[in-house]
This record gives sequence, C-alpha cells and structure tokens, in this order.
Amino acid sequence: MNPEHFQKIDRLIHEKARMAIMSLLAAAAEISFTEIRDTLKMTDGNLSIQIKTLQEAGYVAVTKSFHEKRPRTTCALTATGRKAFQQYIDTLEKIIEQSR
Repeated sequence: MNPEHFQKIDRLIHEKARMAIMSLLAAAAEISFTEIRDTLKMTDGNLSIQIKTLQEAGYVAVTKSFHEKRPRTTCALTATGRKAFQQYIDTLEKIIEQSR
C-alpha cells in the first residue's frame, strides 16, 4: 500500500457534504441552491457554509440573479474546481486499485 496516495487526498473536497456538492456540480453546468439543498437534504445554513468554503478555495462560482422577480442563486464548478475534483477522483481510484 502506497501511503502517498492518502496524503494527496484533497481534504477540502473529502468532507462528505462538500464531496456531495462537488459530485452534483460535476454532473451539470450549473445547479440552483435550492436544487442542491433538496437533493442532498441539507439545511440552508449548512449548505451556505459548505458552498462558501468551496467558493473561497476557488472551486465553485456562485451567481445571484432574479427569476420571475424572485432571487435565484446558482452554483457551478470553476475550471480549478473541475480539475481539483478530477484529481480527487483519480487519487481515490489509485487507492482502490491498491487495495484489490
């Protein structure tokens, strides 16, 4: 077992809520805050904190707009976030391969 792979895990993404958010965003161009919240069954407060953490890392872009006179917040992976998530997945795959 190569311990270097474990040391390469992006701890920012590895937290389960952030990993779930990143996984959802990796599968779509952008997703609304409410869709993420409802899909992952998170509270508004917890989701806001997790998105802010990912946004501060440069992994997620947040856009605020209005849709039919109602505020709408959407999230999308940045190029940096997409690359970081792909590296995270690659690292997990290497760990899994080692254990087979």
